[in-house]
Amino acid sequence: MARSRAPLGLDRCRSFFVLSGYLIGGQLLAELARNNRLDLRRFYARRALLILPAYLFILTIYFLLPLWREYPDMAQPLWKFLFSLQNIALHGGTAFSHAWSLAVEDQFYLALPFILLVVFWRPRAAIVLSCLIVLGGVLLRALLPSQNATDTGVSFRGFQAWIYYPTWTRLDPLVFGVMIAAIEKFRPRLWQRLTNLAIWLWLPALALIVYALWLGEGDYINFTACVWQFPLLATGMAALLICALSPRLPLRRVAIPGAAFIASIAYSAYLVQKLLIHGVAEFCRSQDIDSKSAPALIGVELCVYAGAAILFFAVERPFLQLRHRARS
Repeated sequence: MARSRAPLGLDRCRSFFVLSGYLIGGQLLAELARNNRLDLRRFYARRALLILPAYLFILTIYFLLPLWREYPDMAQPLWKFLFSLQNIALHGGTAFSHAWSLAVEDQFYLALPFILLVVFWRPRAAIVLSCLIVLGGVLLRALLPSQNATDTGVSFRGFQAWIYYPTWTRLDPLVFGVMIAAIEKFRPRLWQRLTNLAIWLWLPALALIVYALWLGEGDYINFTACVWQFPLLATGMAALLICALSPRLPLRRVAIPGAAFIASIAYSAYLVQKLLIHGVAEFCRSQDIDSKSAPALIGVELCVYAGAAILFFAVERPFLQLRHRARS
């Protein structure tokens, strides 16, 4: 039985999913409010130009250069990667498994425009649907552990395959992000109240995140963490996003040197990170260097950022420029 700390530790995808739901949901809601319609072909074409070039480039490396992989076996067959289904029935300890979060995003944004077209003029239906999605995730996370139970908790492989990676248990932060965007755009009074409360929100939000992470601590995966850790983390991250957007706090006014560039290459870094970490680890092994030493860790950071910058400028940016020209 594996330990629970690996899958139930700090889940950075929660914060990214909330932010992504806010940004993409906000764009779609703004277009609906402005035009009473969505240009679906334009939306999906822009998403494809943003996501596919760098993704397909790295996917090609994984399948054509197996010696470069961080693990010998691929996470999923090629067709699942091509159809953004690589997060279904996925197990860790396989190559390119970190692309599961991209699959969640792709599936969500494939459906979101059509959902918004149905509920945009029906605010109550939008609220009910959002609540049903979040509640459905909680119920699924309560049901699935019982289907994958062992004498000491929840099966590690069952947890990975049917709870941690799949889209059906990962929708709450994306929904929270879209809800924040909708409140900001269409409920200005409520939005003002929320942002005015930000000075009192950030500390409880951090406490909620710490508590949710604590739920996942232990030698085995427990039922309570399976059910409640994900929505609690998503709630805390959503509250922190409101704090970051609030004029009452200095977070939105702090300029961090280099942050814009790091943000621009973040997607490329996400794609290439494990290939480069594996490469540095192999180099350290061949040179008898401790891979956990400070020079090795610094080397990993530098290689990931350098590789991400190369991928961004060589592959990603040309298509982003094409995307920008298509918009104008």
